[in-house]
Amino acid sequence: MNVPKLRFPEFQDEGEWKEKRLDEMFDFQSTANNSRADLSNAGNTFYIHYGDIHTKFHQYIDFSKDTIPKIPSRLYRNATFLKNGDLVIADASEDTEGIAKAVEVRGLEHGVNAISGLHTILLRDSRQNYVNGFKGLLREIETVKKQIKRLAVGVKVYSVSKTVLKQVLLPLPSYPEQQKIADCLSSIDELITAQTQKLNTLKTHKKGLMQQLFPAEGETLPKLRFPEFQDAPEWEKNLLDSKVIKVGSGITPRGGDKNYKNNGRPFVRSQNVGWGVLLLDDVAYIDEQTHATFPSTEIENGDVLLNITGASIGRCAVADYRIKSGNVNQHVCIIRLKAEELTPEFLNQYLLSQYGQKQIDSFQAGGNRQGLNFAQVRSFVIPHPYRDEQIKVAQFLSSIDDLITAQTQKLATLKTHKKALMQQFFPADGNNHPAPSGHPSRGGE
Repeated sequence: MNVPKLRFPEFQDEGEWKEKRLDEMFDFQSTANNSRADLSNAGNTFYIHYGDIHTKFHQYIDFSKDTIPKIPSRLYRNATFLKNGDLVIADASEDTEGIAKAVEVRGLEHGVNAISGLHTILLRDSRQNYVNGFKGLLREIETVKKQIKRLAVGVKVYSVSKTVLKQVLLPLPSYPEQQKIADCLSSIDELITAQTQKLNTLKTHKKGLMQQLFPAEGETLPKLRFPEFQDAPEWEKNLLDSKVIKVGSGITPRGGDKNYKNNGRPFVRSQNVGWGVLLLDDVAYIDEQTHATFPSTEIENGDVLLNITGASIGRCAVADYRIKSGNVNQHVCIIRLKAEELTPEFLNQYLLSQYGQKQIDSFQAGGNRQGLNFAQVRSFVIPHPYRDEQIKVAQFLSSIDDLITAQTQKLATLKTHKKALMQQFFPADGNNHPAPSGHPSRGGE
């Protein structure tokens, strides 16, 4: 039955939800393909670009909380203006989870000009099928997501067209039930927004402190120094090569992920190395036989692990007991230090600072962050004080990392809670919606 598992008491006897095609519910508006560069060159114009939908917004964008300047008249001719209640959909994504992610427009005032940009599809609820606040939730419904995944085309970048989106079936409860669900989930969105702001404030605070606690380029002393080290000598600058025992990475076992096990020796990949933290929820394992063939890639406690290829290049973390005696693949570099001269925790924090990241960026042709080789890693210039001060600086910054981690977990808990509620609030039926004609269901979903 097309009925949600969890329902507010006053709607228990209302029966099944209806389903209608997207083009029965919304008017598809034509949108101008103004690129991000075109709109940015117009001044501080606010616009919705498909990348913004993926990175900046939850289920809605509230214009009443932003100052939105008017766009220049030269863009009026090909601009697509938004209205309250519009649904703006990103028609492309690098992963299947992000296809057709949508945001609802709120808070537009008379005279405020806001426009949609490249790779967006604009839907207008002219017939008022949905209450405000409910529309932005539609894309998050599992039955809708599954339909969209089946309709998506592409390999590295997935996309959907207006033609296929029109055939997606949407659930339709009564107005009062829509409003109740929207109000409940919006209150959680407000908490998520507040907790996100706290997280961003902590990250900004740490970034500012790192600028003070490490010497600026060309300097031998930091602007901020702990009292007990005020009279200590100036910091030294040495090539990392002079402070290391080992710089090297690993390889992926022949046969790739077919060799991964549910237990055994941890096999650390770039996705397991975050910004100063190890991300081990999806760590892979290899058996003893495979491990024995990679003796030079074995991890020791205190190794600094640095991602040296791909989009995550520059992320680093310190190895601990959880991955000791495991292995790394070719995308992760092991930096093993002479710890009496340079502590792993200090190096980790320095590499994460703007000064360390600038050196990493300097080796990337055209700023594309394509990859680092071992010689480049060894050539990093590392400013450092004596060991006691290194420990103090690293411990202080690590204490802020602990706050960031706790805040990140709090935010993740809220998001998980909301996701669980959505799975209960919306019908789970419809999993077997057929793919529209001409668009066969894709395998592997």
